[in-house]
Amino acid sequence: MSGANGLWLFAGFFVLLLAGVPLVTALGLSGAVAIIWFDLGAVAVAGNVYAGIAKYPLLALPVFILAGMVFERAGVAARLVAFMSAVVGERRGGQALVAILVCMLLGGISGSGPADAAAVAMVMLPSMTRQGYPPAFSSSLIAAAGATAILIPPSIAFVVFTVLVPAVGVPELFAAGLIPGLMAGTALMVPTLIFARRHGWGTAGPKQPRHSLLKTTREAIWGLLAPVIILGGMRAGIFTPTEAAVVAVAYGLFVGVAIYRSLSWHDMYRVLVDAAELSAVVMIIIGTAGVFAHAGSTLGAFDAMARLMLGVTSNEWGMLALIMAVLLVAGMLLDATSIFLIFLPILIPIAQQFHWNLTWFAVLMTMNMAIGQFTPPMAVNLMVTSRIAGIGMEQTVPWVLWLVLSMLVALLLVAIFPQLALFIPQRMGFV
Repeated sequence: MSGANGLWLFAGFFVLLLAGVPLVTALGLSGAVAIIWFDLGAVAVAGNVYAGIAKYPLLALPVFILAGMVFERAGVAARLVAFMSAVVGERRGGQALVAILVCMLLGGISGSGPADAAAVAMVMLPSMTRQGYPPAFSSSLIAAAGATAILIPPSIAFVVFTVLVPAVGVPELFAAGLIPGLMAGTALMVPTLIFARRHGWGTAGPKQPRHSLLKTTREAIWGLLAPVIILGGMRAGIFTPTEAAVVAVAYGLFVGVAIYRSLSWHDMYRVLVDAAELSAVVMIIIGTAGVFAHAGSTLGAFDAMARLMLGVTSNEWGMLALIMAVLLVAGMLLDATSIFLIFLPILIPIAQQFHWNLTWFAVLMTMNMAIGQFTPPMAVNLMVTSRIAGIGMEQTVPWVLWLVLSMLVALLLVAIFPQLALFIPQRMGFV
């Protein structure tokens, strides 16, 4: 098929998006119309919806979503906040540092940025406001820190990537995201401390008493053990990533019901319903994207777009900068799963052309999407935290820009020094 015909597929898709059509409809409708119009076989529509979701690694996705919701409703976030507050102590910017650290810890449990941002915002926004932090800054910071969840394993975004790029395994991507995820969180601490000292946010006093740290450690230990069990079990070969998700759910239910006694039967029913709804949304998008991907590959649309991008520059660093810029803009408008589904068929051939390591490339793509999660206009994390704070998203923009700049520095370092992403997977024998 002619690549020119394939470009009509992208044209139709973007027209539908600009018209305000939901993403799932735009993907499915543009793909289905192209399949029928160019006589590719109407039966391929249903077949590719099923083929898109009938992949074993995708079993981990709804279960990790369920695990994140179980830990959120079990009250783990509140106990982690108390623990990190005792560790950090009373100092300028202390509560802001606690928010970042707790988001990173929760990222090691759920792998979902919006869920982590919501859980931390509900607990921390009132206390941060009492200590003088502007609600707009607090909302921006928690949204940005929550975005590290798609980098710190277990990451739902990494699971989706491995489904679309089978050459990369889930364990190696989980290992590769650890250092960049920690770098992203650390990068947010720099402007946070500068602003706190400049504006006098937070209290500057002695650390909390030792007994407070011991008490909060005892209460938070069950939540702190969750990432150890999930990642340690996979590293030891005890279970696969999909089995790790199931273990996380079972452990979360045990903690919520038997230890914290915060989950009732009604709560568990609501958790199951909410997790099923969110999983269904993601799965429907993946299924309709399968139709779009089949139409695009058959019509040569992805190859045509790749050639178009390669025609812009043949320089390796120039191409990488172009891709990062495109992904950064896309991240402001779409979620990580959608970006992977739309752009990976175009970008993987380019990455192979330049002999880029696909594990490193996956981490770079995901870091861009993490930035997009708190960058307007869409900014799903920021939507959540702004709503909880009761402010308009436009009020957060002056603070968000500094946080975006900080995380871009972390992204630049990973781009220049691939070993930051590849060191742990290589040490563990994955790469």
